[in-house]
Amino acid sequence: MRRRKFIALVGGAAAWPLVTHAQQSLDNAGKIGVLWPAATPPGSPRMESFRQGLREAGFIDGQNVIIELRYAQKGPQQLAEFAAEFVRMNVDVIQASGDLAPRIIQQATTTIPIVVISDDVEGAGLIATLSRPGANTTGLTILSPELSAKRLEVLSEIVPGLARVAALWDPTTGRSQVTMTEAVAKPLNIKVQVLEVRRREDLTGAFDAARGAQALNVFSSPLLSSLYREIITLAEVYKLPAIYQWKEHVEAGGLLAYGPNLAAAWRQVGGITARVLRGTKPSDIPVELPTFVNVRTAKSLGLVIPPSVLVRADDVID
Repeated sequence: MRRRKFIALVGGAAAWPLVTHAQQSLDNAGKIGVLWPAATPPGSPRMESFRQGLREAGFIDGQNVIIELRYAQKGPQQLAEFAAEFVRMNVDVIQASGDLAPRIIQQATTTIPIVVISDDVEGAGLIATLSRPGANTTGLTILSPELSAKRLEVLSEIVPGLARVAALWDPTTGRSQVTMTEAVAKPLNIKVQVLEVRRREDLTGAFDAARGAQALNVFSSPLLSSLYREIITLAEVYKLPAIYQWKEHVEAGGLLAYGPNLAAAWRQVGGITARVLRGTKPSDIPVELPTFVNVRTAKSLGLVIPPSVLVRADDVID
């Protein structure tokens, strides 16, 4: 019995230098603040893909980098609180999603680098231009206004005689998705009924207001994306053909989706964050667009991909 205790004591003592070394490694690790503006944590595969992008560049969460995730469980009013917390923590870089969260981070700091995955980063005024973002912000823009308008066109092709479409809209994303979708709707003789959703509790009222609509266009936003299961269920109850942004929503039971690859987008943002951790200034990193461009699909939807986008894409599918 005594021998066993002695062996355990020696083993514990031998492990102390390893524990101390691990703690020192974490003390020297880079710190990433991740700000998610919805009330629940980012759904899969977001954080897994973000970590993958970091790992591919040599940064492993819990070893040489520490990720501090915050999400607005009590509502958007928490975003400023978390932004201030990240500043106090002196994180090395802040990753923020949507258009509202990055703006709040920008108000909190002009020195800590910010990497965004934004619905409309230029239209929201978060950067100067895509090629020269300026200041302390760069990242990925997912062209939500253009894609939301294209989703309306897809609905018009699959719903005969489409004349009225309900659109779920998160006002924190700005009006660009509304404006561009309405512009596309006019020549198609389609009326767009824009329904505001600021929180989960607004969904039922929005669907009640949509009675008489023939289809549903779910605009892009972190909030609406986090509510996709509820939206899919209500769309089925109200018998509304609905189109979403991410293929994961179709895999969960939604009818249609048109947009970039969710996992690839977050992995791409992980790679951009790694560049910042290595010392590249955000102002020197042009804002990227979704990595994979399917030209065939774009042509079938009448979407012209500018040469500037094709040049910056890592993979173009003809």
